[in-house]
Amino acid sequence: MEVPQNVQHQIAQFQQMQQQAQAISMQKQTVDVQIRETEKALEELKKAEEDEDVYKTAGNLLIKVKKDDMVQELEEKLETLNLREKTVARQEERVMKKLQEMQTSLQQSMQGPGPQ
Repeated sequence: MEVPQNVQHQIAQFQQMQQQAQAISMQKQTVDVQIRETEKALEELKKAEEDEDVYKTAGNLLIKVKKDDMVQELEEKLETLNLREKTVARQEERVMKKLQEMQTSLQQSMQGPGPQ
C-alpha cells in the first residue's frame, strides 16, 4: 500500500516538529542547569564574610570584585534565567500540544476514510 502524498507531507512535518521539541527540551535542560549553578554560587557567596576576597572569571582571568556587586550580578542573572526558563517552558508546551494535534491528524489520515 502506497502512502498518499499528503500523508507523507504530514509525516515530514511531524518529524520536524519532533526535532524542534527535542531542541527545546535541550534548551530547557541547559537553562535549568544554569539556574542551579547560579543559585549554588549565590548561596555560597552569601555565606562569605563581608571582607573576604571575591573573584569572578573573565575569560582566562580572575578579577577581584566587591561581594555586594557580585551578589547583585548573580541575582540579576538568576532573574534573567528564570524568565528564560518560563519562555522555554511555554514554547515546549505549545510544541507538545501541536505534536499531539499532528499525531491525531496523522493517525486519522493513516486510517483513511471510513466505510461509506
